[in-house]
This record gives sequence, C-alpha cells and structure tokens, in this order.
Amino acid sequence: MKIKTGKGYISLVALLGIWSVSALTSLPGLAVSPIMGQLSDIFPSATELELQMLTSIPSLLIIPFMLLAGRLAERVGYAKVLYVGLVVFLLSGVLCFFADSIGKLIVVSGLLGVGAGMIIPLSTALVSRCFVGEYRSRQFGLVSAISNLTLVAATAFTGYLATVYWKLPFVVYLFPVISLFLVPWIFRCNAVGVDESDDSGIAHSESGGLNVKVLIGNMLYYLLVTYVVLVVTLNLPFLLEEYGYHSGSAGVLISLFFLAIMLPGFFINTIRRLVEERFRFLSLVVIAMGLFMLLFHSLPIMTIGCFVVGFGYGVAQPLIYESTARVAPSSRASVAMAWVMVMNYVAIVLAPFVMDAAQMFFHTKSEQFPFVLNGVVATLFAVLLFFRSR
Repeated sequence: MKIKTGKGYISLVALLGIWSVSALTSLPGLAVSPIMGQLSDIFPSATELELQMLTSIPSLLIIPFMLLAGRLAERVGYAKVLYVGLVVFLLSGVLCFFADSIGKLIVVSGLLGVGAGMIIPLSTALVSRCFVGEYRSRQFGLVSAISNLTLVAATAFTGYLATVYWKLPFVVYLFPVISLFLVPWIFRCNAVGVDESDDSGIAHSESGGLNVKVLIGNMLYYLLVTYVVLVVTLNLPFLLEEYGYHSGSAGVLISLFFLAIMLPGFFINTIRRLVEERFRFLSLVVIAMGLFMLLFHSLPIMTIGCFVVGFGYGVAQPLIYESTARVAPSSRASVAMAWVMVMNYVAIVLAPFVMDAAQMFFHTKSEQFPFVLNGVVATLFAVLLFFRSR
C-alpha cells in the first residue's frame, strides 16, 4: 500500500516506522512514575533527592542531546543518528531490569535521556522531509495524536504492571524493538524527488535558508504555551484535594486532558483552514478559558475546563511543527525541529521553579493561584498577539 506525500508516495510500512518513532517520544520517565511510592521501600537508604532524580535526569539530558542530534543528523545522516538513539534507548530499558540499587537506576535513567534526546527531534523532522503541504500538516497532527495516545495508554499499562511487580513497568522501554524493525523501510522510501546524495534517503521538500526570526518566535511560543498548560498535570491534584474531591478524580481529569490534546491531531487540516495563522492567538484564548473554568468548585465544569485546555494545546502543537517546517529547508529540518521541540522539555524543567518563585513573590500558598496566574499570562499574551496581528 502506498501513502501520498504531496510529491510522491511512501510505503505504509515506512509510515508505520515514522509513527513508531513518534510513539517513543512520550515514554521517557513513564515507567518510574507508578513505582515512586514503592521505591522508598525497595531502597530504604535512598534520599528524596535521589528519587526525584529518576524523573528529572532524563529530561535534563534530553535537552542537550536533542540539539546535538539535530546537528548530527545534518552531518552524518538521519539513519545513523536514529539507529544509535534507538539502540541506546533499548539498552537503557534492558539495563533497568538489572539495576539493583538507586544509583544504578539513576545512571540508567540518564542513558534513557540520551537515547530519547537523539530520537525526539527526528520524529518530526522525518515528517518534514517526507511530506509537503496538507499531507505534511495531516501527518504532524497524527504524530501529535499518536504521541499523546501512547502517553495515555502507556500510563495505564505501567500503572497496572506496577501492581504486579515493581520492575515490570520498564517493559515499555523495550518498545524501540518495534521501531528498529520498521525504520529500515523509512530510508528505502521511493518518494518522488529523493536526493540521492543524501544518505538518509528521505525526500527534500523545500530549498533556501532557515528563517531564524520565525524559528525563534515558534520556540518562544511553544515554551510559553507548554509552560501554561503544565499547571494541569503539576497542580490539579492539589487543587482537587483543596476542593474536597477524591484523589482518583485527578487521574481521570488528567487523562481527559491528554485525550483532548490528542483529538485535534486527527482533523488538523480542517482546523488549519479555519484558523490559518491566527492559531497562536486562538489557542491561547481557548487555553485561558479552560484554566479559568478549573477555578470553579463544580467537578463537571472542571472536567470541561481540562478538556478545553487540552484541546487548545492540541491545536497549537502540530501547527507549530508545521510552521517550523515551512520556514526550514529540508536539509535543516532536524536542527529547526530540535530547537523548537527542546522548548517542551525546557518548560517541564522550569515550570516548578517558576511557579514556586511566583508564589513566594506574591506571598501565597493558595492552590488556585497557579491556575489564576497561568490564565492571566495566557490572556495577556493572547491580547499581545491579537494587536500584533492587527
């Protein structure tokens, strides 16, 4: 079966290979989350800092290796960088089963961050190089949807496995085996316009220089919009507790949040035609509305608010990728995508510190404050973008 790229065709197996790489981007750190409560009993001598490092180390190492992978892909080819990243990711998953101390788990977590960092920018750069026009937009939407769907499914899967045996959640880190099987078809694709001098074997889609001004704008916007929505995953459980709701409600609402992020990806071209270049402004407006809805004490309204925030972010994410692809020649796609996607992890690392600093500055410990602050920030930047577009 052949899949249209906008300039030719690639095989269905090649497309499945690209999707499999995209699915891996949501896995780093996922296996540790459901067993954090058990690890203090399994390793009684482990400090709180060491336990926190299991989740923070992968994100910290992903950042530099994303940028390094983007540059290496230009020089040595996509295939080599992707294969190395997949092997390192898989190796870290295997080693997790042999780690018998907290120190070894931290080292393996760092190795996981290295492998993931090499894979993540290529997951979107491959789409940028294989597809053009609306075909590319549609694939960016699907890539975003697949990544978030994997996150939801893998979270539930690892949560169940953790109840059986604490090491079983590490099974999700073995998924690169699937990608290693499928990836060779990506680099054998017969898309029209393949540049035979490029050892990646992926078709070029544009020519010309990289628009640095637009790239920086996309980076800053992605950093902003990711930081604003992170309040849902970081602070919603505490807000629900303050409102007197059962702790299980947080898991349901956060799952709905990720499902809402996934939803726009399936019809992103329709959204793109409706909103055009106003998506930055409109996404922030929708996100701000959702954040303010979370301040209500009504669980149904809060549920809608979670969905609205996720939907706004789900629109912004693939369209930011598409905007970046349009301003970068295919030869620079890996670098451009690496710089934009690294903002997601910068936001994840910075968000807790920024929020703590803001609460200290305003002398408040209210659980509502993070949602008010981020809602106001989203509104102010939406107004700024509105007048800038005028």
